[in-house]
Amino acid sequence: MRIYWQSFVDQATSAPYMARLAAYLNEIAAPGTSVHVEGITPADRDFSRLSEFRCAIQAVDNGLAAQESGFDAYVMGHFQDPGLYELRSALTIPVVGTGEATLLAASQLGRRLGLVTLDSAFEVWHYEQADRYGLSGRVVHVTGMGCRPEDFSAAFAGDAAAKVRMLSDFAACAQPLVDRGADVVIPAGVLPGLLIASERGFKIGYAPVVNCAAVALKSAEMWVQLQRLNGTEPSRGPSFALANDRARQDFRATVARTPDKPKSTLG
Repeated sequence: MRIYWQSFVDQATSAPYMARLAAYLNEIAAPGTSVHVEGITPADRDFSRLSEFRCAIQAVDNGLAAQESGFDAYVMGHFQDPGLYELRSALTIPVVGTGEATLLAASQLGRRLGLVTLDSAFEVWHYEQADRYGLSGRVVHVTGMGCRPEDFSAAFAGDAAAKVRMLSDFAACAQPLVDRGADVVIPAGVLPGLLIASERGFKIGYAPVVNCAAVALKSAEMWVQLQRLNGTEPSRGPSFALANDRARQDFRATVARTPDKPKSTLG
């Protein structure tokens, strides 16, 4: 099984994170599964709807290329899931959104969810996600850590003190959520998700902290297995009607005409 994982950070600027993410995903993958991690340049660096939209366009184009290259599943490895529904309607391989998969999984661990995101700019986006996925009544609060992707680089490069400091910052942000009634804590981003990945049984008080990176990968593996087992795929009615060949070709041609479009490592 080959899984394509789309990150929204830059391969060079956040090299320690990208290397650690690729290593971790391939470490925990099922036997016979490999994970290809792809970044975006420029990264999602301005924390705005426009930046999310720009990256989503490239992510959809990369998804079409990934399917053409023979990948078995696509993971939107960016918690906000921009372009997720467009991808699901464009591809015939399973498409997993890290945010969607994690929120739905976390809802089985407790009734009230608290999200810790990178920056307060994403707070409204996460509330909108919860509403889109039918969980708006389950999210008690969202809070931002006030950091940027590169702030995690030292921790992922092996600086133990930096990792302790980042974990402490995460816990300090999460504790008020638990105080307000959250009984599950979700790192609303793969960066903080990977940060807590090595902390087995990590909790804030009684609230388990969900590893969104692991949830997204295992969801992708599950949906590939189910597709192979009995042909399960998304509804091709109004929700995710499959785009025809011309629509996919028109989309790829439009993106290809974009000046200085960065190329993925798939070619």
